[in-house]
Amino acid sequence: MSTPHRSPRRPGLLGSALAALVTVVAVGAGDAVARVFPYGPRHRSINDLGNQFVPFHAHLWDLLHGRAGGGLLLNWQSGYGTSFLPDFGTYLTSPFAVLVGLFPRQDIDLAVYVVTVLKTAAAAAAMAWLLRTQRRGPVWAAGLLGASYALCGWSVIEASYNPMWLDGLIAFPLLCLTGEWALRARRPAAAVVVVALCWTANFYTAYMATLGAVLVLLVRLLLTREGAGARVRVLARAALTTLLGVALSMPVLLPLFLSSKQAYPGWFKPFVPVATEDLLARLLPATYSFSSPALFVGTGTLLLVAALPFHRAVHGRERLVWTGLVLLVLLSFQWMPTHLAWHLFATPNGSPYRQTFALAGIVVMAAWAGLSAGPPRPWALAGGAAVLAAVLLAASGSRLATPWGLALFGGGLALAGAAWWALRHRRLVLPAAAVLGLVLLAQAAATTAHGERGKLAGLDDYPVWGAAHTARADALKGAEGWPAYRTDAGRPALTGNDPMLLGGEGGAYYSSHTPDLFTRTMVALGAGWTSRGRNVQSLDNPVTDAVFSVGARLRPDGTIARAEVPPLVTVRPPGAQPAYGASPFANQELLLGARVYEDPLSPGVCRAGTEAFLSAPEYNGTARLADGPAFRLNANPPRNRAALQPLGVSNGLPSQLVFDAPAPAHWQLSCLDRSRLSTAVTALRASAATSVRVTSAGVRAELPPGTTGTAVLAAPAIAGWTCNDRPATSRLGLVAIPLDGRTTVVTCTFRPPGLGAGLAVAGAALMALIVFLRATRPVARDGRRNAPPISRQGVLKGHARCP
Repeated sequence: MSTPHRSPRRPGLLGSALAALVTVVAVGAGDAVARVFPYGPRHRSINDLGNQFVPFHAHLWDLLHGRAGGGLLLNWQSGYGTSFLPDFGTYLTSPFAVLVGLFPRQDIDLAVYVVTVLKTAAAAAAMAWLLRTQRRGPVWAAGLLGASYALCGWSVIEASYNPMWLDGLIAFPLLCLTGEWALRARRPAAAVVVVALCWTANFYTAYMATLGAVLVLLVRLLLTREGAGARVRVLARAALTTLLGVALSMPVLLPLFLSSKQAYPGWFKPFVPVATEDLLARLLPATYSFSSPALFVGTGTLLLVAALPFHRAVHGRERLVWTGLVLLVLLSFQWMPTHLAWHLFATPNGSPYRQTFALAGIVVMAAWAGLSAGPPRPWALAGGAAVLAAVLLAASGSRLATPWGLALFGGGLALAGAAWWALRHRRLVLPAAAVLGLVLLAQAAATTAHGERGKLAGLDDYPVWGAAHTARADALKGAEGWPAYRTDAGRPALTGNDPMLLGGEGGAYYSSHTPDLFTRTMVALGAGWTSRGRNVQSLDNPVTDAVFSVGARLRPDGTIARAEVPPLVTVRPPGAQPAYGASPFANQELLLGARVYEDPLSPGVCRAGTEAFLSAPEYNGTARLADGPAFRLNANPPRNRAALQPLGVSNGLPSQLVFDAPAPAHWQLSCLDRSRLSTAVTALRASAATSVRVTSAGVRAELPPGTTGTAVLAAPAIAGWTCNDRPATSRLGLVAIPLDGRTTVVTCTFRPPGLGAGLAVAGAALMALIVFLRATRPVARDGRRNAPPISRQGVLKGHARCP
């Protein structure tokens, strides 16, 4: 055995730099092998990455460069005006997100990819730093274990296309670090700031990371020789700094929570535990599934953990506690109550094992606990290898196991076992470390590549910014007339958030915060949706365009269709409060305030000269007028709802409606008279606001003197609108302001619900932190002078040997 390694007073940057480097190389190699963007022709933007996250980062780019419609509180570009702070807090509050502003806007896909890789590398660096803070050990090993954590299967398969989840991957080691500071009674202010940053960056995964960090802190306390009083004080310090940190993030979190409650209901899949062979198969590299936890962390790391129970150089209690924690957390994935506890007591929409990164981090820390006492002896390695061989045998019966995965696991096990054995000889340390690094690189790159191919085969994908995007964006920019009228990006859409990605102020909107009121209002008017109602599509209809002041609309051929429309604020005459019915055509007329549709002359035939519109929300197929082109309606209830479809101008009997597939059970054809619509628009313009000024958080409109009835702002009446110092009312789902004949100016401002209370909570937390720091300053100084045994070694005295 060589001389015990002496860890420096500070963990140092070398291990973190190594971890980040290995991570970047592995991710890049895996993506290059899969030939996905930016290394090949295959699209990387699958599912929500292309449909939500890239457009949201494009909107952030616009905000950073002063080009966005709206501000941090209100997004004028999407959904005809919607709250932005909850979206900002869900998708964009990571400190890394602002880096997209350094790239050209047309390179937004590359910018998001770079941010994703940097987040993964930062998680590796943070874990390596944590390991060296917890206890002594070789720098290179901390680097490889940090990379093993960041390259876990959950990271490279699931979080890689949900960039905000990677903030949780970074948060877990950082929150564990605040636990280490609580153990030493050090850095309370820094701990509060770290917690606040983690919870602000992404509260959802930060919650899971906090649960994992609590478990790690409890293990660390169990392994100290401190008395019960000292342990209670540690827990109190940790709890206080965590509560203060979370409270500081409330200006973002509270509006986000309230917005989630007002969102259109998502899809919830019942929890079903994974079969044991499938669970074990996910420990292998090159496996893919979104219905089971991606447990891969690298065979070298797994071998250290499997050998830990047999590693006699580690104190028996420490072996028992760390091994028990790994097994208990793994079992918690399979039990409904603990499954719910990990996910804020709500079954996730989609991937049901979003907490897997916390287990990966615990596995890495357990491996470090064994290695810090020195490399496992041959018999301990043999015991660990036997355990993993049993895992390999059981996993081989799973449908998830691949030949490449089995081969990489078996070969990696043999090489890692030899390398860990070789570390007992000083002259072999460098080649052994190189072998361990190569094993991790090969397995992680293979897992990355396999995951990319699996996602492309099973999920929707969206093209990176190209000529089609540029052409559409240029056309929209050339037609811009906001706030005199809106410009809509039109259909068919490139993504669910084309207004943010391409420009304009359209009706399309896709978010976890899509308001229930907005979805139901648009559906009543005939709009379609995907993602079970949270991805509301633009509605291509001249009546709704008039209502929402859409004066320019992009057509599929790249041209702009223009129309005379009323301004954003119009006036409806006094009368009873109307309510929507079953017919989207009648609902549109109700909102417009005029009859503009005709019933067909006979079933399926509109009068010559009128425009035929088909409502068949559950129809999946094409429909057409007999003498016209076919149009696709995409319904797949309850996931997709087909939008109201324009079929063209009718020629009378020759334009009989034809379904090219079996007709749906429920459909309606109606015939728009353009002359009636023009008359209705003229009437609305005559009584509308004479001047409209839009700000980043509201509207100011001037009305003709003596106006009575109800002023209507062409924006959804979501919670948060205040008009003339009173909460706004709603008329058929739009913001409404009663008029008494004396009001000549209407001023409406939007403030996300919960923002004021969140600011108050954060202010109180800041004051409490100042008081706490003043009260504990002498205690913190004494704590540094008289640190307990845990602060020097992190384990029981006499068991911190390493090569």
